[in-house]
Amino acid sequence: GNGCHAWLLPDGSWGWSNSGLITGSGASLMVDTLFDLALTGEMLEGIAPVTDRHPLRTLVNTHSDGDHVFGNELVAARDVEIIASEAAAALMTQEAVDLLAGVKRLTGITGEFARHVFAPFEFEGITATGPDRTFSGELSLDVGGREVQLIQVGPAHTPGDTLVLVPDARLLYAGDILFVGGTPIAWAGPIERWIAALDRIMDMDVDTILPGHGPISGKTEVKEMREYLVFVEREARKRFEDGLSVDDAIASIDLGRYAELPEHGRLAQNVINVYQQLDPSMPRPERLTVLGRIAALEGFTAPEVQG
Repeated sequence: GNGCHAWLLPDGSWGWSNSGLITGSGASLMVDTLFDLALTGEMLEGIAPVTDRHPLRTLVNTHSDGDHVFGNELVAARDVEIIASEAAAALMTQEAVDLLAGVKRLTGITGEFARHVFAPFEFEGITATGPDRTFSGELSLDVGGREVQLIQVGPAHTPGDTLVLVPDARLLYAGDILFVGGTPIAWAGPIERWIAALDRIMDMDVDTILPGHGPISGKTEVKEMREYLVFVEREARKRFEDGLSVDDAIASIDLGRYAELPEHGRLAQNVINVYQQLDPSMPRPERLTVLGRIAALEGFTAPEVQG
């Protein structure tokens, strides 16, 4: 509605992200690409009836995670300007692409879990394609005579998270600042900053919000996710102050109603993040290590090799 569109990938779990399209007079702006070239190509074909009337001029990446940027090369080939925050741009590298492709070849529980959750996606052959223009703070864009505001709120989920606001439509593309129907994961943090970003959304004059993962939503879903982050931060801080190790803290937290959320094992990274903020000297585990801990927390085990 209001010249704004959403391309939704159910069910919003690992890698199944959302993209958006904002149209103005004779021009359009895309919000994020998808996790691989096939998915992004399918989307570009699907939105052609709109982009034929409103040619795609701009792509904004809300952050650096692959499920929001790995399809960039297909959009760049159309001579579209790509914009992202400086912090996001620094992480949109070929190394990030190759690392994820390599994860699916690992042995052990981490490799098995990666092959399980990333099975539908093809990372081989992707060329990392970063932005043509970067910004910090806020940036106002003109999309065919229509104002679109970019608001950097990271570091939160990742270092460079950006909200995309369409004031005249009272609509927000939130990227992964909002997860709906699944568990958020704080790769960057601090979680208090993520909570502040959600508070900022609650104060915005918007009715409709497209999350990075999950269905089209509103402020009710923002409030619900905020409550989860407050819960995790409080419980992790309490255990840190009681002297528990990070592993003991993770094991001892009763998720209660949040245990029913898909990807509930992401609690591992969220607790690690709180501990890192409280003790900056704490080593930062690699994402691959964390993936294995998430898998274990969700009861995932590598299948036995049959003789």
